[in-house]
Amino acid sequence: MKTAIVTDSTAYIPQHIRESHDIHMIPLSVNFGNETYQEEIEITSQQFFEKMRNQQELPTTSQPSIGMFVELFEILSKEYDAVISIHLSSGISGTYNGAATAGDMVENIEVYTFDTEVSAMVQGFYALEAAEMAQAGKAPTDIMARLEEMKKTMSAYIMVDDLTNLQKGGRLSGAAALIGSLLQVKPILHFENKVIVPYEKVRTKKKALNRVFDLLHEDAKDNEPMRVVVIHANRPEEAEKMKEELQEKYENIECMVSYFGPVVGTHLGEGAIGIGWYKK
Repeated sequence: MKTAIVTDSTAYIPQHIRESHDIHMIPLSVNFGNETYQEEIEITSQQFFEKMRNQQELPTTSQPSIGMFVELFEILSKEYDAVISIHLSSGISGTYNGAATAGDMVENIEVYTFDTEVSAMVQGFYALEAAEMAQAGKAPTDIMARLEEMKKTMSAYIMVDDLTNLQKGGRLSGAAALIGSLLQVKPILHFENKVIVPYEKVRTKKKALNRVFDLLHEDAKDNEPMRVVVIHANRPEEAEKMKEELQEKYENIECMVSYFGPVVGTHLGEGAIGIGWYKK
């Protein structure tokens, strides 16, 4: 049985890795007024943050249409027997439900949908693992079982550099954002029950990073093989430095760098840093 792997653009898997793993990507969109851009296709992360700096209003985001999924699945049905469609958390987007609905509408191919309950490259880890198994000829049910198993050790934490976007998006009151900015409060966020919630609030970015490194150390200290990703919102040099530090400290981790693109970056704002990992 030949199985195709699909994910959406919010996995932010670098293009060369998507291509080498034969991962098919369906885009979400970001909207500046009447202008709509499909992320990863019509606008890059860097272009997005440059454009957002000059906007007074926060851009909006939109999920792919069911029709886009149907079209992709029908194309894949000509070459594949099954599809595993892997998406960002259903608690923050209807993308997963759209894929599931589309899967019920197509014939000649079996569609399995998977809710990662996270986003960004941590979501991408599921797609990479699925792709590696598909290329090895594993059955779709075996791949789905492995994805569920991965959830047990999957962790993701996000440090927001500026509270403005969270406040504009209604996730933080104006007074709290003002006080937080004055006190330099840096919230550490994580996914819980499929939505993004505060994990801890610390006073400085350095303390926030150290706290997340402590959490990573708890999982890494037993020397089991791990995959780790540093994710940045237009801070590539900072992310690369963190990657090098982690690789020097731990021999058991495979570390990479990814980014927050337009859709997720809309809510987190420029300068956000995320770290995610799981045990292989």
